[in-house]
Amino acid sequence: MKQILVFVLFAGMLCWAMFMPTYKHIIVFRQAMLQKEVDYMLEVGANASHGFVDGAAIEASRQRLRLHGFQSERLEYFVSSTNGASATDPAAPVHRGTGIELTITYPYDGMFNIDRLIGIPVPAANSRMGASGLKMSEYVP
Repeated sequence: MKQILVFVLFAGMLCWAMFMPTYKHIIVFRQAMLQKEVDYMLEVGANASHGFVDGAAIEASRQRLRLHGFQSERLEYFVSSTNGASATDPAAPVHRGTGIELTITYPYDGMFNIDRLIGIPVPAANSRMGASGLKMSEYVP
């Protein structure tokens, strides 16, 4: 009985040691892609000819992230401005000097479940990774 228990524990540790670098790299990659997308969208959305991040820009972002393995329907976008005005309305762009803030979140998809085998605390099932940024609008009417 002790041998079976030792085998099961050893097998769990071996699986964790083999796959831990792989899934940790996936998490780092996803986080980096989210941050890159936030930076790009803010650069385009806060430029002198826009002043907003609208639904079309968000849909284009979903398509770009889908190409990198994200499930686009699970991405969540939060756009706001520092003065409380809508930063998603092309008819009323955010004027120069006002910040546009963008946050994109994505679920962890249970990627830390293997850590649970060896007793490492894992994020809650509904936890999400995210990236955010703030850029001052350059739009002048």
